[in-house]
Amino acid sequence: MTYSIKRYLPLVLILVPILFSACSSKRHIRPGDSLEVAYEKAQRLYERGRYTDASRAFETVLSIGRGTEIAQDAQYLLAESYFKNRDFLIAASEYRRYYTNYPRSDRRVDAEFNEAMCYYRLSPRYKLDQTDTYRAIELMQLFVGRYPNTPRAQEAATMIDSMRDKLAQKEFSAAELYMRIRAFEAAAVYYDLTIDAFPETVWAEKALANQVFAYIKFAEVSVPSRMVERYELAIASYQKYLQLFPNGPNRSTVEQYYDMARDGIRSVQAAMN
Repeated sequence: MTYSIKRYLPLVLILVPILFSACSSKRHIRPGDSLEVAYEKAQRLYERGRYTDASRAFETVLSIGRGTEIAQDAQYLLAESYFKNRDFLIAASEYRRYYTNYPRSDRRVDAEFNEAMCYYRLSPRYKLDQTDTYRAIELMQLFVGRYPNTPRAQEAATMIDSMRDKLAQKEFSAAELYMRIRAFEAAAVYYDLTIDAFPETVWAEKALANQVFAYIKFAEVSVPSRMVERYELAIASYQKYLQLFPNGPNRSTVEQYYDMARDGIRSVQAAMN
């Protein structure tokens, strides 16, 4: 006797979800589970990489077990679940809740570092709003100040440098935009912001070199009575460059700009005499 699979397909389609649901329900917290069982289920979900389910399970554990030792572990793994699921804002909040509620915990240093790391991960490319970058820098600096001798302090310092470099690039790119639209005075101002706020970055040297040229262009489009003073601004920027970056990679270019500024002053003075 032959049987067609089509005859039994509806039954298979009904039984498979039921069997899957039965297996799945064993992994999830159910009413009547003890705190220990609930925590074990949440932990297994976390270990299997099911971070969305794990976060919900740890929330349940916390709701029934606050004030217990299990709750402390659940709070940390809740933060970790959100972090590994790339829910960084929520993760940052949960890490903060952890070290606020358990200030003597051995995991406090990790929780504070990971809170800062959440904002570091949220930090966007330099052209976008940098609110999260500033927050990450603030938290990383606090971390380095509190735990200067920990292994992660150097890691935090390196990330601070990379984020400050990004902020400097943002200011520099704004100055470059003003140069392209021939708003030379505004460009000089933004180059100055880069130099003053981020002097340790590569962008500061570039900004100061370009500021010399920005002032030259500003002088060239000025009325004759203001040209000399604006060429002198270029010369002042040139002198500042020599002080800050005597061996800078743009030194030869800056020397050419200096000659242009001096020639500009001579031309204006000759025309006025």
